[in-house]
Formats: sequence, structure tokens, C-alpha cells
Amino acid sequence: MTNEDIFRRIDHTLLKAVSSWTEIKTLCEEGLAFKTASVCIPPSYVKPVNETFSHILNICTVIGFPLGYNDSAAKALETELAIRDGASEIDMVINIGDVKNGNFPRILDEIRIIRETSENKILKVIIETCYLTDDDKIRLCEIVTEAGADFIKTSTGFGTAGAVMADIELFKKHIGPNIKIKAAGGIKTREDLEAFILAGCDRIGTSSAVALLAGKSASGY
Repeated sequence: MTNEDIFRRIDHTLLKAVSSWTEIKTLCEEGLAFKTASVCIPPSYVKPVNETFSHILNICTVIGFPLGYNDSAAKALETELAIRDGASEIDMVINIGDVKNGNFPRILDEIRIIRETSENKILKVIIETCYLTDDDKIRLCEIVTEAGADFIKTSTGFGTAGAVMADIELFKKHIGPNIKIKAAGGIKTREDLEAFILAGCDRIGTSSAVALLAGKSASGY
């Protein structure tokens, strides 16, 4: 697998609370140089990045991040503003409390609201697998499919664990034919990158790809 094969599946990511404009700008320059699938950045940086890079970057941002327990209306407004500012891809975090309470219809309704708000933009749904049972994950595969999202995503990178191969295999058995998989969190080696891609992940969320493949210093996830 070539570096180019890997880079085109990478959401080059910097989501730390202490991320500076200098760090974000460097991340974006790397994303352009290595032709990553997108740069994944905090919502507050979407507008300045879009303006600085003259609308040529594919910008991904996060909604309800990282805990997911925001009100659905707040998530919808976040989504609307992010798209207005220049985001092309939305990674939303579900309300994990709703999972624990067995309130799956509410999760479905929320994803549908964000799907409607994001219109023709790419929508990825973060389910934060480290907190879930396999039964929860299976039900959420069904819900993400029913709601019409584009991707199911393993993790925020801020939970107790990140992507694991067993979850990718589980997803593949239970998502619909039009749903893709994004793995994120804890993917730190070239072997990891290749393994998750070969397992069927269309996107990898990581800050490490440029450092691993091009010898640059990682910005941090």
C-alpha cells in the first residue's frame, strides 16, 4: 500500500482544546501537501481556515464534541453554522446517555435532524464504542443506516479507548450497504493505518499519518 493510498483516506486531525492557529495552519498545509481526504478541525477554526486557504481545502469539523450530550437543537445549530463557515464534512457525537437509557428512538431522531441540516454534506456519526456493549453497537449500526448518514465512526479519540479491529468487523456485519466506516483514536503506526484500511475503513481519523509516512512531527489528536 503506497503512502498516497493511505493519505487519501486520512482525515488529518487536530482537535485538542489548546490547539493554536499556528498549529491548525500547519495541519492544513500538510493536508494540502499530502492530499489527505480532509482536515478535521474545531468548529471555531472552520471560517478562518476556509478564508485563509481560499476554499480549496476539504474541511471536516465536529459537532457535540467530545461528549455528545448537547441538546439536539444546539447540535443542529452548530451544524448549520459550521456549514455556513465552510465545512464540507460533519462528524457528530451521539448522546451516549440516550444509549444507556435505551432511548434509541431519540438517537435516531437526532441523527435525522443533523442529516437534514447538513443536506448534501458528508455526515459521520461517532458512537464512542469504548462505552458500549456489542448489542448497543449493533443497534446503532441499524440506526445510523436508517437515518441516512454516510459513515459510522468508532470514537472521538477522547474516550477511554479508540478504534479496535473487532468493532470494525462488527460494523461490517450490521451497517447498510451505503454506510462507510471511519476508525479514529489510538491509530499510531503505519501497520495500524494499513490494517484498518484493509479491514474496510474508508476513512481514518488521526494526527499521526503525516509523521509516520512523511517524517513530519505530529500535531496531536
